[in-house]
Amino acid sequence: MKLDKLYATRQPLLSFELFPPKTPAGTEKLWHHVQRLMEFDPGYITCTYGAAGSTRDKTMEVVRRVKQQFAIPVASHLTCVGATVDQLRSYLAEARDNAIDAVVALRGDPPEGDTEFRPVPGGLSYANELVELITAEFPEFGVAVAGYPEVHQEAPDADVDLENLRRKVDAGANVVITQLFYDNADFYDFRERYDQMGIGVPLVPGILPVTNLAQIQRITSLCGAQLPGDFVQALTAQSDPAGQYQVGVDHATRQVDDLIGAGVPGVHFYVLNKSQATGAVLQNMLQR
Repeated sequence: MKLDKLYATRQPLLSFELFPPKTPAGTEKLWHHVQRLMEFDPGYITCTYGAAGSTRDKTMEVVRRVKQQFAIPVASHLTCVGATVDQLRSYLAEARDNAIDAVVALRGDPPEGDTEFRPVPGGLSYANELVELITAEFPEFGVAVAGYPEVHQEAPDADVDLENLRRKVDAGANVVITQLFYDNADFYDFRERYDQMGIGVPLVPGILPVTNLAQIQRITSLCGAQLPGDFVQALTAQSDPAGQYQVGVDHATRQVDDLIGAGVPGVHFYVLNKSQATGAVLQNMLQR
């Protein structure tokens, strides 16, 4: 299923990103939260893929169960990290056999302890090569790729970064989902340059509601996203977790409200396997 076709059916289209739980307790909690998230009628759900395929079976289990239980499209993430082309083909064939609808194609981050990405012998070096493999040999899949409003950490500048993104779309990707960001001005600047380049496929903002300042500072330090100073001050002014949670939900609500008003085709939520914050944001939107 081509993901751009989903965005043509209704807008704004919601989607949620899960990750494979590590424990039986985490699995039980995950399905409780997915049940809650389904109340918001998402268009599709994705699940991440661990470094070097470390969660291969769990990722497949999550997307397969979502599709079977809720009868909605699903997408598995897939990275080039630690995998030969034959291993990537094997996973894609398994995904096809399990009626998975789409793939989120990523190069992936360097393995822990490495400072730069190195392909394994017989592997791929770039996400556009993975997209080419998928579209050439598994054309039934929709393909999503990542975009970076604040520029990928390894790109020398914004222009090179956008050229890299265009290569992924030219290779066959039909949706771009962005890295998380907290200042919508960064997204709008990125969208303007994206449109000027004529990339053409739906550009979908990725949103992670903040529930804890220390946690989001760790996450943004890893991905290069910036937290606006006034947002950090508002979070810091709260002396208890409930206060920080509310500040984060309010900020995300304003972000999403503004983005939808600016005509985005949909919003992709990084839910961290929980439903409370994303659910609160969407409930706020329903009440507006």
